[in-house]
Amino acid sequence: MYKKILLLLIACGTLITIDAQEHTMELTLGQTIERARRQSPDAQTAQHSFRSAYWNYKYYRANYLPALKLTSDPYLNRAINKITMSDGSVKFVEQNLLSTDLTLSLTQNIPWTGGTLFVETSAQRLDLFSDNSTSWQTSPINVGYSQSLFGYNSLKWNRRIEPLRYQEAKKTYVETLELVAANATQKFFALATAQSNYEIASTNYANADTLYTYAQGRYNIGTITENEMLQLELNKLTEETNRMNAHIEVENCMQELRSYLGIQEDILIKVDVSDHVPNLHIDLSTALITARQNSPDILDMQRRKLESESRVASARANAGLKADLYLRFGLTQTGNKLKDAYHNPLDQQYVTLGISLPILDWGRGKGQVRVARSNRDLTYTQVEQDKTDFELNVRKLVKQFNLQSQRVHIAARTDETAQRRADVARRLYILGKSTVLDLNASISEKDAARRNYITALYNYWSLYYTLRSITLYDFEVDAPLTETERIEEVMDKMIKK
Repeated sequence: MYKKILLLLIACGTLITIDAQEHTMELTLGQTIERARRQSPDAQTAQHSFRSAYWNYKYYRANYLPALKLTSDPYLNRAINKITMSDGSVKFVEQNLLSTDLTLSLTQNIPWTGGTLFVETSAQRLDLFSDNSTSWQTSPINVGYSQSLFGYNSLKWNRRIEPLRYQEAKKTYVETLELVAANATQKFFALATAQSNYEIASTNYANADTLYTYAQGRYNIGTITENEMLQLELNKLTEETNRMNAHIEVENCMQELRSYLGIQEDILIKVDVSDHVPNLHIDLSTALITARQNSPDILDMQRRKLESESRVASARANAGLKADLYLRFGLTQTGNKLKDAYHNPLDQQYVTLGISLPILDWGRGKGQVRVARSNRDLTYTQVEQDKTDFELNVRKLVKQFNLQSQRVHIAARTDETAQRRADVARRLYILGKSTVLDLNASISEKDAARRNYITALYNYWSLYYTLRSITLYDFEVDAPLTETERIEEVMDKMIKK
């Protein structure tokens, strides 16, 4: 009977262990970053932002390509209207007609001048129901051109700004993926720290419980004082509280990491912190050159300067003389039948020139120009300051990173030494050759050394991915972070959708 109960308990324990293993996920830093780049909210936002920038760029490119358009504007008019007769008199005449038309036009924007060239063909049919008659009017071909002579040429400025904006969007997408890696690193090491604190608290509680039990025997035989006995009991209670708090912190950090990685299941995550870090030394001049070449912040500065110049040009165009030119040349004919309307077409010309010159605007136009110039100068000043801050940030990060590898090695040695010292202090106390104060000091130093080591690892990887996000450069393989395949994959998905 007892054997059956024992076997049943063992089986239940095995099933519980298997179930716990099935609901536990072990993640390395590399796996965490890869999953975050695919599933994190920041990565999804970056994809949507790049998708918007991609279609905006496609829309910009379409403005410089020929456009073929078919238009129609039919209408039915059955009413009494005021009509001017051939002799100049005006009469109210009942009209009952149907007008249908069809126009096929091919347009092409001219970026150098800002004008539009078009070629079109059209046909219109007019049905008079009161006379039961039909007539046609056709324009087999019309060639025209419209141009603002002194206006703002948006096509010219967009050719300078929009490609820069699109390049900035592509680099921003790559930069965001590196920032996602930095955020994932922060949450990974937050959980690593919490789990380490829980392990430390559990170990310390076990040791404190053992020492308290051992001290009870020594107290009973009078080899330690009551004060020392109470101190050990206090240590045990403190470590028990620390363990409970550490468990809560583990749950909170695990929930944040699950949420960021897009993990919907309520599974346990155990992070695997590797002690190995690449022994990299980043050359400052190389980092500055790659940052200037690859960072989207540099493109943002260039774009802001161009946009400020564009606004000045727009203000100048709106403040001075305005002239709009419209020309159209072609053929036209009318007839009672459609084929007659294409027979022996007559030539037609239409030219208009609209001029607008402000005589008295109380300085409004000049004021707009001066405001645009002032904003341009302010933008130039801000860009220069941003460029200086950008380079100072790169210098600071490179210097910190080059020292961080050595800090990791020192923290690892300190952690190992503090662990050994704590073991020695515990044995000495058990042998009665050390005080409880020395024991507590060694435990505190051991815990602090372990936390400092994990913090040093986090700072190393955080600085590493932050530098990658600024320079868009992989210093391990000595190659730029183009992410061409990833971007093309996103574009293919967008086109399919």
